[in-house]
Amino acid sequence: MYFKDIIGQDNVINLLRTAVVEGRVPHAQLICGGEGVGKLSVAIAYARYLCCTHRNGEDACGECPSCKKFDKLVHPDLHFAFPIYKKDSSKTPRSDDFIDKWRQAVAENPYMNLNQWMDHIGTENQQGLIYASQSEEIIRKLTLKSSEGGYKVMIIWMAEKMNGECSNKLLKMIEEPPTQTLFLLVSENPDLLLPTIQSRVQRLTLRPIEEKTITRALSEKYGLVESDAQQIAHASAGNWLQAMEAIHLGNRSKEYIELFMTLMRKSYARDLKGMRQWADTAASLGREPQKNFLIYCQRMIRESFICNFHRPEINYMNADETNFTSRFAPFVNEKNIFGIMDELSEAQRHIEQNVNAKMVFFDLSLKMIMLLKQ
Repeated sequence: MYFKDIIGQDNVINLLRTAVVEGRVPHAQLICGGEGVGKLSVAIAYARYLCCTHRNGEDACGECPSCKKFDKLVHPDLHFAFPIYKKDSSKTPRSDDFIDKWRQAVAENPYMNLNQWMDHIGTENQQGLIYASQSEEIIRKLTLKSSEGGYKVMIIWMAEKMNGECSNKLLKMIEEPPTQTLFLLVSENPDLLLPTIQSRVQRLTLRPIEEKTITRALSEKYGLVESDAQQIAHASAGNWLQAMEAIHLGNRSKEYIELFMTLMRKSYARDLKGMRQWADTAASLGREPQKNFLIYCQRMIRESFICNFHRPEINYMNADETNFTSRFAPFVNEKNIFGIMDELSEAQRHIEQNVNAKMVFFDLSLKMIMLLKQ
């Protein structure tokens, strides 16, 4: 991962690049922002640039021994900590137990979210945490001398997943690390970090990626025509991960619109048998497709509401979606749109928390009965 590979975030990249060139690298930084904005990508590209021995003004060289090791994330002075689960209750869990899977996952998708990572390592519905034992490993690694005489970099991904004991053990190290040591904390929910940690780091916030930037990237990387790229970029709401998922959606796009139409029709008709069958079908999807479907539903509700203003230039839908929405839009209005969006968001959170999917989807369909009548 290089700076040039990152979608958008030019302002933050310029700040990081300038800090390295001018020798003003802080000892600890918090890179935060929403899903899919490139937090981990920025952290890795920044670490590569910092460790590169022949960097140019814009980016790492890609040719020095340091860059070659960064290509496979095996540089001896680059360390990671990330959420894991206890495979064996008798064994102390550490991130290094999963390091090969981590390198593979990052190489495949540096924009991945926590659910995708936990699925990748096969958590069997366990919650991912950064345990207290990991803090001891972090301290041990960073107290050793640099293997290559430069910076030692510790990237803590999803730092808000550190348990209280782990966070407290790292306070002293984050405040007064060894010379040429950089902590990079990557977080989607920085306010969940201990206030004492937040006060010890320099905070950098990555904003949602601009729609025009995503449109351009989709056209360049996937060869999409501009109209298709614009539609996906608009629906992604600044989230590159969502844009990528839309690209790879393939046949699921047809499946999602059918599921959405069925949900609304069965709920409006108060067809309890049909609603239960619909919930069973939705629950048969995998956890990530279930989440993606609920995100899709939220987009369709927004598009339906906008459709009521009769401004087709600000609607981004394909032919099937437009055909259904032209008839469904009147049922989404200022009285119920916030309620519908809240219920869809809550269902998404429940899916992410591994609540029984059949219960989540049937409960959602029941709530739609009342909301669609408003």
